Amino acid sequence: MPIIIKSSAEIEKMARSGRIVARVHAEMARLVQPGVTTIDLDAAAHRVITEAGGHPSFLGHHGFPASICASVNDELVHGIPNSRPLDEGDILSIDVGVLLDGYHGDAAVTYMVGECSPEDRELVEVAEASFFSGLAQVKAGARLGDVSAAIQECIEDRGFGVIRGYGGHGIGRKLWEEPHIPNHGEPNTGTRLRSGMTLAIEPMVSIGAPETVVLDDEWTVVIQDGSKSAHFEHTVLVTESGARLLTIDE
Repeated sequence: MPIIIKSSAEIEKMARSGRIVARVHAEMARLVQPGVTTIDLDAAAHRVITEAGGHPSFLGHHGFPASICASVNDELVHGIPNSRPLDEGDILSIDVGVLLDGYHGDAAVTYMVGECSPEDRELVEVAEASFFSGLAQVKAGARLGDVSAAIQECIEDRGFGVIRGYGGHGIGRKLWEEPHIPNHGEPNTGTRLRSGMTLAIEPMVSIGAPETVVLDDEWTVVIQDGSKSAHFEHTVLVTESGARLLTIDE
């Protein structure tokens, strides 16, 4: 499938979707605390999205049963919200997608539930830092491998594991478009970035070995050795001079 270059009108539609995503994350940041359930968070996210006129991108996507992905501790991605209360010291990745006027926005944040251990704090910080390391490489004329290599270097320099097999993706009218964006790679390799590309860049990081398995629910991806993991994502526009974040509330 070809990579789709977006027009200025399409980009602004994506930015409107992205602003709703950002508002959901602002509400999640307010609500995440010990004792809250991820199904409560899912209901709150659904309310914010629908009241803004959007539709949760994930709800019903290939049969996914919820409005957000909520992945706790060793759950890497695609966790299904449930009724188990969050505990002090948990870490929680919340992935949010919004469809508005035919275009998607997508962003994930890993939240710390109450007081977390220094190692868990560093894990969450590295996931975010590696995103911004990759983002710094984004501009027209760069190569996708530049982005992937910068993410990998940031993660491995801090002693954490880079997840293989999962990564970022193009986004627009479809939630997942070309290209696939691995979180490991070689500089000056891969697809050349062009102005108007829209990408969901999403580092995924583990404390332990990076191997993963999918649970029997056929959605939740967990770290095989049971160690904790973190995930950070924004939807990004490639421009001639750099990158524009589309999933922020400007």
